Amino acid sequence: MSGTNAASGAAPCRFAHYFVICGIDTETGLEPDELAGENFEQSPLKRTFKSKVLAHYPENVEWNPFDQDAVNMLCMPKGLSFRTQADSREPQFHSFLITREDGSRTYGFVHTFYEEVTSPQICSAMQTLYQMHQAENPSSATPSSSSSSSSSMDSLASSLDEADSPSSSSCRSAACGGYDASRDTLYVSKALCLITPMPFMHACRRFLSQVHRAVTASLPPPLPLESYVHNILYEVPLPPPGRSLKFHGVYEPIVCQRPGPGELPLADFPLGQTFPLLGVENLVQLFNCTLLEMQILLYSQDYQRLMTVAEGITTLLFPFQWQHVYVPILPASLLHFLDAPVPYLMGLQSKEGTDRSKLELPQEANLCFVDIDNHCIELPEDFPQFPNKPELIQELSEVLLRYGISPVGGAPPTSVPTSTTTLGSVSVSTRHTGLKSQQALRELEDDGRNGNLGGEQLAVLELLQGNATLERLQALAKRTGVRVEALRGVGGEGEAQGGRTAVDEEELRNAKLNVQLREVFASRFTMMFADYEAFVIQSAPDLESWLTNREQMHNFDKASFLSDQPEPYLPFLSHFIETQMFATFIDNKIMSQWEEKEPLLRVFDGRIDKARLYNVRAPSLRSSNYQRCTILKESAQAIEQRLLKIDHTAIHPHLLDMKIGQGKYEQGFFPKLQSDVLSVGPTNNNRWSNRTATAQRRKDRHRQQTEHLTLDNDLKEKYMQEARSLGKNLRQPKLSDLSPAVIAQTNWKFVEGLLKECRMKTKRMLVEKMGREAVELGHGEANITGLEENTLIASLCDLLERIWSHGLQVKQGKSALWSHLLHYQAREETLEQQQAESPVSNGPERRKSESSLGMPSLRESVIQDMRHIQSMGEIKTDVGRARAWIRLSLEKKLLSQHLKRLLSRQALTKKLYKRYAFLRCEEEKEQFLFHLLSLNTVDYFCFTSVFTTIMIPYRAVIIPIKKLSNAMTTSNPWVCVSGELGDSGVRQITKNVLEITFDSAFRPHTHIDAMFKCQNLGKLTTVQLGHDNSGLLAKWLVDCVMVRNEITGHTYKFPCGRWLGKGVDDGSLERVLIGELASPNADEDCGRGCRTPDMQHSPGQTRRASITSMGGRGYKPTSAQIQEAIGEAVNSICKHFHKPEKERGSLTILLCGEVGLVGALELFFHNGFKSARLFQKTVFVWDFVEKAVAYMESADQMGDMQETAEPLGLTCVSLCHYVSAINSSPRNIGKDGKFQLLVCLGARDRLLIQWLPLLVECPVIQRMYEESALLRDRTTVNDLIAVLQTLHDFPITLEASLVKGIDL
Repeated sequence: MSGTNAASGAAPCRFAHYFVICGIDTETGLEPDELAGENFEQSPLKRTFKSKVLAHYPENVEWNPFDQDAVNMLCMPKGLSFRTQADSREPQFHSFLITREDGSRTYGFVHTFYEEVTSPQICSAMQTLYQMHQAENPSSATPSSSSSSSSSMDSLASSLDEADSPSSSSCRSAACGGYDASRDTLYVSKALCLITPMPFMHACRRFLSQVHRAVTASLPPPLPLESYVHNILYEVPLPPPGRSLKFHGVYEPIVCQRPGPGELPLADFPLGQTFPLLGVENLVQLFNCTLLEMQILLYSQDYQRLMTVAEGITTLLFPFQWQHVYVPILPASLLHFLDAPVPYLMGLQSKEGTDRSKLELPQEANLCFVDIDNHCIELPEDFPQFPNKPELIQELSEVLLRYGISPVGGAPPTSVPTSTTTLGSVSVSTRHTGLKSQQALRELEDDGRNGNLGGEQLAVLELLQGNATLERLQALAKRTGVRVEALRGVGGEGEAQGGRTAVDEEELRNAKLNVQLREVFASRFTMMFADYEAFVIQSAPDLESWLTNREQMHNFDKASFLSDQPEPYLPFLSHFIETQMFATFIDNKIMSQWEEKEPLLRVFDGRIDKARLYNVRAPSLRSSNYQRCTILKESAQAIEQRLLKIDHTAIHPHLLDMKIGQGKYEQGFFPKLQSDVLSVGPTNNNRWSNRTATAQRRKDRHRQQTEHLTLDNDLKEKYMQEARSLGKNLRQPKLSDLSPAVIAQTNWKFVEGLLKECRMKTKRMLVEKMGREAVELGHGEANITGLEENTLIASLCDLLERIWSHGLQVKQGKSALWSHLLHYQAREETLEQQQAESPVSNGPERRKSESSLGMPSLRESVIQDMRHIQSMGEIKTDVGRARAWIRLSLEKKLLSQHLKRLLSRQALTKKLYKRYAFLRCEEEKEQFLFHLLSLNTVDYFCFTSVFTTIMIPYRAVIIPIKKLSNAMTTSNPWVCVSGELGDSGVRQITKNVLEITFDSAFRPHTHIDAMFKCQNLGKLTTVQLGHDNSGLLAKWLVDCVMVRNEITGHTYKFPCGRWLGKGVDDGSLERVLIGELASPNADEDCGRGCRTPDMQHSPGQTRRASITSMGGRGYKPTSAQIQEAIGEAVNSICKHFHKPEKERGSLTILLCGEVGLVGALELFFHNGFKSARLFQKTVFVWDFVEKAVAYMESADQMGDMQETAEPLGLTCVSLCHYVSAINSSPRNIGKDGKFQLLVCLGARDRLLIQWLPLLVECPVIQRMYEESALLRDRTTVNDLIAVLQTLHDFPITLEASLVKGIDL
């Protein structure tokens, strides 16, 4: 095997793939970096210059091709940095990662230091630039802020640079930020980088630090640097799973370990630093936002902090994985990435003193902004909290406190006991004692960089905090001029217990803390998703058919899963199971039938299986009680055992076959390495690598044979790529190629992705809403739950905000959609007065027919709905207003039409958006509006049900029966409207609101029209209508009452068809009417006319005809039909109580509606009822009840009842008491109203089944009922009692409108 092949062949099991050196190319000289948003008003020392990859070894690795542009950009995100001898030149460490298009990751670890510039050309160029800068900016001490830019991204770049001025930092030299070649020494940054397949952060940091020490030490290293680089590239393997490995750096050995197959995957970034930076509560909120796939922007001066927080938060997601754009360190030249209208997790470097308020971001509606240095986060509006959040915070805090770390954000890192920091060649153990280091501590707390003290200050602080002797030594050192870094013997790499160094102890401590914090989060998911497998839908017979139909298939039974969860978890879980990370997790589960399990899934499933062994799933597990993690100690012990007992030791660095005389050692300068010895590995690697490579080849051959047998390999690969990229095609923009063509292509992918997401979301909303109703054959019983509906609508709001944020010219406010609407409003309002009546200008106006709905037309336009939202004082932010406007438009079935109207102003759209923006892609825009139009086929109450405290104007119209002369009344009418959220109170209607309208045949009709304003009533359920019976024409025959919500346009019809007045009908002066949502007219467009099924009807003329028909006129139901009606009514009430409480709707409709319990029992009591007119007077069922009660009372007085059983006697008393209370009520509700009230009260108090036998046994029944009546059939009555018995299981509550005035 050739050397190159050996190098690449062993690559998958090598510890490091590349060693890279980045810095200044002395041949090309100083090149300004135009992509970084250059500000030429800055001092040349602060400007951004292009860095170059000076060398990388080896040239290429087959498994991991070298991406030169990306590595250079991430090694030096700000480009080259220049310093003089007056500046701090402490070496810095940071990490980065590169995510490939397939989602796999490569990690980079960078040690940046400053090297003296020896090139006269570079020094001369810097001198010239500085002189030009002085001439152009004589007052350069306070450079002016950058001019406002037409691009939000440009203004972002300038705002980052604004504060980084000489006035905001110490003067760098006598010239305050200047450079004089004759006086100053010029230094430039250089970066050493290791590219590795796994995140062994601590090991790489120590190796690079030792390499740098070898360069700066007064004596050359024991071996040439090539030996150490060659060793780590080719001779140090990855540790096997569950094992530890020791290899040798330049001066000390380095140990790393890898978790076993059943443990949490490797995560080496210290959570012990992440938690103190933000505080536990903030970090849990950030974790929550990450799970819900919001846009997350990390902000810090320190690149390593950005990486530590990003990697820390993503490792806590186990068993899920972030599926979207992930750029923990965003180079200055890639700020346009923030314009991406997709979920992302990015890190942006701040500059010292930058004001957050000046940082203009392209979109903030769904942004979680994390200011790491100031220990604070800005959260999006209105998102669900993680379940058991207080208990989770408590458990995490206890873990941190056990390791001496404060759970409060902003605690200085030095407060951690026994922590160790390596500085230069000194490693010192620090303990917080607070001796004479108070001043240093004060400096640390007051420091604007949040604890980033200069190197010597920090070293002093750490020494002082540990030891009183060292404090005295420091004072002595100060007098003698000795630097702290030179105190090599003081507490340095001192031996700790068992021959281990303090650094080793610190790494062990960090590793144990890491795994215990991660286990706390992992145990939450193990509890929440313990039964997830039961809800995975395995519908495909093989992988090929599943991949082919992936997009059309439902893979997870979300509704059943949610119904099985504790109610406090539902708000979070209903959002989370809609995310891409959960969808990918379920996809991996399904594919594991045919493929090897994905590693995270394998570990998670193993934990669930283990949990079941110890805790068999039982109903108690549905409890929302918090269960603490039980394996913290066990997980920490596994790591401790690996690190204390080393399993493998790599080959020591050794002399290579090198040319003599090259790479001469020169202190402070990194030598030019001999590329020929570093470009290839040894022909025979150690046994471990060979064994692993052989196993890998055997595994590859087996996989290829399997693929060949099952499916054509090319076809399968195509399916696999398409399936796995579903919804993830925007995961990672390329960092390397920044040509305009590539940027345009990236934006086109964004446009395609947004359109696809819109199609998927609208389809999901329709399927959820309509599919459940279809289950009940159109009865609407199994409607989508309000929780899921709210989740899907919130997701749609987020999508619309991202679409409106894409390609913005200028950022104005946090909501791009509301900003666009405000521009539109400003333009349209000037035209509104002249064209108020024009349906063209006002958008989708509807004029409902007066004869069909009896309502004046309601004006509907984009502007009108905006004004409704603007008048709502409860909403304080632009994001909130935009979401309220979307909900209102969706509820009115005008969302697509409103947005079409908004986008029809093309001049405005061109002014606000760049050419590549989604809203300027005509074909995609039309498809997008069409998808939104499909939502008009279902009914939403997403505005009414969310904004429950707002004041809403209602219009009530009372319509008399028009064909009779008694169409109007001289009495004083009143109404009281009730809904699911409350009632309006009694509203008196003045007599002078009589209106005359004309129907389509120009026949005049009269009705009473009244307006009133009250707090949102929700969906309307009942109307109480009455009058005071005054005047000559007191009797009033009312057809119906119409009530309209003047904001949403929902109109409810309350049928009556009865008289109100003394001496007519049943003598009622008030009636309780049950409402139904009025259907739009047939001549309206079909998109608006398609609706979900209606609500229940009130007992209007139809039911009255059936239950009071006389002598053969009308239709009389049969006994079987009556019994069926009672069964259905009771069944509906049972179903009502089996729904979640928040989604039950109105019980009044089920009791008193057209097919309600009262109506069904009226039919039962009317069967065989002798209601013939005696002396022209109609007899009502209530007359029978009153006569029966009168008989019982008289029998009681005569003593006949005394011999009856005591319970029966008590039942008689209760029936008499209830009837008496109803009759003595001040309300004039008529005889039918009184019977309705008796049934409702009896159902509420579980007395109906006790009263029925009393009525049946009463002798009065023989006079008032025929022999064949159902009420006289003992068997039928017993069946009725058995059916009504089922209602005793439920707590029936009655609306206030039903029981008003009843004193029991």
